[in-house]
Amino acid sequence: TMKSCPPFSASGSFKVTIRLVVLALLLSAGCTEDKEDDNPVVPSGNDPFSMVLIPAGTFTMGNVTDHPRGLPGEKPAHDVTISQAFLMSATEVTQAQYVAVMGENPSEYIGDDLPVEYLTWYEAADFCNRLSLQEGRDTCYTNLGLSRTAVCDFSANGYRLPTEAEWEYACRGGTDTDFHTGNMTNPDCTPVDAEMDLAGWYCGNANDSPRAVAQKQANAYGLYDMHGNVWEMCWDAYDGAYYSSSPNTDPRGPTETGSRVIRSGAFFHYAVFCRSSFRHSFIPHKRTKGLGFRVVRRQ
Repeated sequence: TMKSCPPFSASGSFKVTIRLVVLALLLSAGCTEDKEDDNPVVPSGNDPFSMVLIPAGTFTMGNVTDHPRGLPGEKPAHDVTISQAFLMSATEVTQAQYVAVMGENPSEYIGDDLPVEYLTWYEAADFCNRLSLQEGRDTCYTNLGLSRTAVCDFSANGYRLPTEAEWEYACRGGTDTDFHTGNMTNPDCTPVDAEMDLAGWYCGNANDSPRAVAQKQANAYGLYDMHGNVWEMCWDAYDGAYYSSSPNTDPRGPTETGSRVIRSGAFFHYAVFCRSSFRHSFIPHKRTKGLGFRVVRRQ
């Protein structure tokens, strides 16, 4: 990983600390490699949200390793351009952060530093709107409800869920392997897969419970728990055939299908379900075990 340049701090109900991640392009400007100092100090309890900058760029999305236990919906692998940099929360939204905005905690496994989970897609979107209002930002979502009419204003400066393409691009952090730490060798729970064990919590190491955020290795962008711990919701509706016709620049999913995309796998899943390219669906108005989220917003 690469050492960050000095952070910029912004204030709000959650004081957002933006950690500028330096890519190879900026190394020549004086930032040096330092693995131990690279990862940001991640907030706990009611401390500020920690956001990291994800630069614009192009990557190959999908089952690039051609893993035999990948699902058909992960193909074809295809190049996607994320045209604008964005900010993403360094961790999954914690229960303390959720309660500070929403005043309640829907989680099955209770703990301030555990990711909030067991909530609906609409509740996650409502959280984004309320957090935006607390910080004096424009809300991104309108028409939230059960009628499949939710609209996202991607030009708004408030918080929202990542698109599926943004999520995978951020998760990979410039890699083309199964996990940001490397390729998987053991797809199930046992024996423990060495690379997944470095990256996150799954059935091989979590002891059937989500864990406090930021305990495993961050990726090159400074993002924690992109593999495992809890499922993470995306904006996109789910269509298993979408990759065959999706746009090459800033894809935002198909027309509403009645289900939404989730990524990352969870603490009770096999390693194979926690790969960067693995995609699954869920019913947005139903509470699902081990389902959480992280947020993004414009730079």
